[in-house]
Amino acid sequence: MTDSDPAIAARLKRTPDGLVPAIAQQHDTGEVLMLGWMDDEALARTLSTGRATYWSRSRNEYWVKGDTSGHVQHVREVRLDCDGDTIPVKVDRVGAACHTGDRTCFDADRLDG
Repeated sequence: MTDSDPAIAARLKRTPDGLVPAIAQQHDTGEVLMLGWMDDEALARTLSTGRATYWSRSRNEYWVKGDTSGHVQHVREVRLDCDGDTIPVKVDRVGAACHTGDRTCFDADRLDG
């Protein structure tokens, strides 16, 4: 992990391709906004810059949320879940979280059973 605590890196449980799911959540309401992917470098960048940085699996590159869309996620808090396989990221969002332009990626169809 670039310029980051080795103790944090040691706790992460990554997928075989080195990624950990990161769940962006609005810091004041608790609303779940989106799921992105982070590797060690994306996490280090997020922690050092205060801007949510993810790894794009489709583009195979890092992206800082909002650099092209203007829909920025200012990081308020980053944690690890209890077993180190998910990174909850509390953010103060500006604009939409979803690539569709919606406030959250979880406004899609409700599944009733």
